[in-house]
Amino acid sequence: MQSYYEHSNDARVLPFMTNYFRWQTTIPDNQLLSTYWENSRGGDNLYSIYWLYNRTGESWLLDLANKIHQHTANWMQHNTLPNWHNVNVAEGFREPATYYMQNKDSNYLHATYQDFWLIRDLYGQVPGGMFGADENARKGYNDPRQAIETCGMVEQMASDELLLGITGDPLWADNCEEVAFNTYPAAVMPNFRALRYLTAPNMVVSDSMNHAPGIENDGPFLMMNPFSSRCCQHNHAQGWPYYAEHLWMGTPDNGLVAMLYNSCEVTAKVGDGSLVKIKEQTHYPFDEKVSIAVSASGNQFPLYFRIPAWCNHAQVLINGKFLQTDARAGTYLRIERKWNKKDVVDLLLPMQVHVKHWEQNQNSVSVYYGPLSFSIKIKEDYRKVDSKASAIGDSKWQQGVDTAAWPSFEIYPASKWNYGLLLKGTKENTLFKVIKKSWPKDGFPFTQEDVPLEIKITGKEIPFWKTDQYGLCGLLPKSPVIVSTPNEWLTLIPMGAARLRISSFPIIH
Repeated sequence: MQSYYEHSNDARVLPFMTNYFRWQTTIPDNQLLSTYWENSRGGDNLYSIYWLYNRTGESWLLDLANKIHQHTANWMQHNTLPNWHNVNVAEGFREPATYYMQNKDSNYLHATYQDFWLIRDLYGQVPGGMFGADENARKGYNDPRQAIETCGMVEQMASDELLLGITGDPLWADNCEEVAFNTYPAAVMPNFRALRYLTAPNMVVSDSMNHAPGIENDGPFLMMNPFSSRCCQHNHAQGWPYYAEHLWMGTPDNGLVAMLYNSCEVTAKVGDGSLVKIKEQTHYPFDEKVSIAVSASGNQFPLYFRIPAWCNHAQVLINGKFLQTDARAGTYLRIERKWNKKDVVDLLLPMQVHVKHWEQNQNSVSVYYGPLSFSIKIKEDYRKVDSKASAIGDSKWQQGVDTAAWPSFEIYPASKWNYGLLLKGTKENTLFKVIKKSWPKDGFPFTQEDVPLEIKITGKEIPFWKTDQYGLCGLLPKSPVIVSTPNEWLTLIPMGAARLRISSFPIIH
């Protein structure tokens, strides 16, 4: 309703939401947010109350907000969480920071950061910005083959975007991008007509088999199915629209900030209240250049640009001339001037290959280029199957639906995947060859065929690293690994384009 109102300005929304929250005030304390799901996720309700208050100013909404916070699960516990359900964590951990907007006690803000790092220290020693909970995180199950729900991905992105607005901390934009570009795209089919319930950083089969207890869920949760796992069927649709909503934000000094980078057009009030139009064009994160055309009539206001944490030596050109800046990774670059109709700002974000080491996860490594994490390219064998036959029992699809129009797919590896990387010497980025390709004609880069970046590196097959008794990618062998197999050139592609993938690699001695 909030997004709809911001898009349409439909006058019915505010009284509708007001009536709903007035009804909440009548609920007895022992019945308010009393069930497991609503209790864990009361922070969503809290944020909506504040959204409405910011538009109506009705003080009783803040009284209700206090009440909602008191009846929501406690996300401020030291070194633990109220539960370990992956979506609850991704959605609920921001509740203390949300309440901080009203309470102003920094302990609430600190609690959200603590929750974020706690789950990643325990289960998030993997690329892609998420953590390996399957549905519920379990002690001892932290290998990169442990998965995350598609719901969890888009809820993490939404939390990052909201926390960007609450805190202004670029950390949340960096994490949002890592999830959006690496973990989320491969959880769905390229045409968005089927998705997986669970997707892992190391995933070499996507079928309808029951892989429990290797994964926590007991059922056919690794295949692409448009009918099964209805929570994700609904939730996944918020991923890209919410992302688009948060590309630009206003600043306290009446300026604008480019928080997340993507092609878009923005009209906003700035400075003294004048309207300005922004047109952004880029193929980021597959390209280093972001071009921003400003259409203004001599208005003076500040423009801010987020410099990603991975980016050293960012540069800015205004109308083709380099601007001397102190742009630093993980900060904002501020430019204030009188802007004219044909001003163009070109932001250059140089990307280099860098290797992230996961000492807590078998000394494995992941390969990054800018914000993109890379997977070995596994040839994918797609097999169409009956969607209804493999959907879980409570899916409740529409009767009479044309299953031919909504097929399910199992995906099997048709090439080897069990490789480690040869990382010789100290300058790791010299071992990699980056290959840039043309932008896809349909504008969608997250497929093996159309992804416009590849990386070449040498590696060796690890013969004893195989699928295990659960039909899953075997546990990571601890690095360094000694094998006598020959050197091979390996092709790596962004993991967002790899529906089967190995993204955490052993190191070959």
